[in-house]
Amino acid sequence: MALLEVNDLHTSFFTDAGEVRAVNGVSFNLERGKVLGIVGESGSGKSVTAYSIMQILASAGKIVGGSIKLDGQELVNSGEKVMRTVRGNKISIIFQDPMTSLNPTYTIGKQLMEAILLHTDRDKKQAYDRAVEMLRLVNVNEPERRMKQYPYEFSGGMRQRVMIAMALACEPDILIADEPTTALDVTIQAQILELMKSLQEELGMAIIMITHDLGVVAQLCDEVIVMYAGSICEQGTAEEIFYNPRHEYTKGLMRSIPTAHTAGKKLQPITGTPIDLLNMPKGCAFAPRCDAAMKICIEKKCERMRINESHQAACWMNVKKGAEDGSIQVCFDGYDKGETNAEGGERP
Repeated sequence: MALLEVNDLHTSFFTDAGEVRAVNGVSFNLERGKVLGIVGESGSGKSVTAYSIMQILASAGKIVGGSIKLDGQELVNSGEKVMRTVRGNKISIIFQDPMTSLNPTYTIGKQLMEAILLHTDRDKKQAYDRAVEMLRLVNVNEPERRMKQYPYEFSGGMRQRVMIAMALACEPDILIADEPTTALDVTIQAQILELMKSLQEELGMAIIMITHDLGVVAQLCDEVIVMYAGSICEQGTAEEIFYNPRHEYTKGLMRSIPTAHTAGKKLQPITGTPIDLLNMPKGCAFAPRCDAAMKICIEKKCERMRINESHQAACWMNVKKGAEDGSIQVCFDGYDKGETNAEGGERP
């Protein structure tokens, strides 16, 4: 059984302008000790998916459908009392900006100890020792002295290390990292990623890495989910996503990455702007920005289809390709027999 099972998750924000469907039918499993990357542009639903799992949505947000199971325990509608035992103990999160996540009026030591005292049965002396141990674990120098300092006395990279220490202090099964390297320069970013990788291997925890940086995904992740307009458009192993992308949005993301081969050449950005979630089209949400869009893309949404056992994509171009090369029976399993695929989509 998977450590975390998310099935058909729907999360909406109810505003004066109407219902914003920020997450639309997201499903995935996270195995113990694995690193799952969730990538996509700003507004694609990455962070809302994470906040839905933790159930720390803003007051206007609400999970309106679906299931989230942690070790077989249903979390949706489980109540705040249950979620308090889950947050910190079983699932921890590192937020994007450590400066706004740390309280500037309290010392680093006080904030670390508070998290440990809240989520464990340690006394103050044990909490202090644990806080020092965690700072040492994330390579903060002179941890005893640092315990007495305030967040403004730390650099951005050091503050992020403190956030990682706080998240790991209670030895969670899952660590959610919400763009933990966005505000850092490339040198510190590399150090933080190397630290997370080594800690993951040492502690055996699972990680959900939320990012828009595909370089981070390539370095850290075993499996990748590509999101657009609140839905999963492609899912597979990191190798499959990078070397055999099967959704036009994923291909667009790949073309916009600077590499050694693109030196001196103009990058190809994805044209247009992200879709308005208040006015979702009936077809593919990416169709208005897709150079390869066909008539069916505008008229009908494509369900996720199985490319192989570990790779799925929701793009009509796969149907077109399969029809042209005669491999549609191989690509889509029972589609030629009129059966449904693994995600319940009808034969196109």
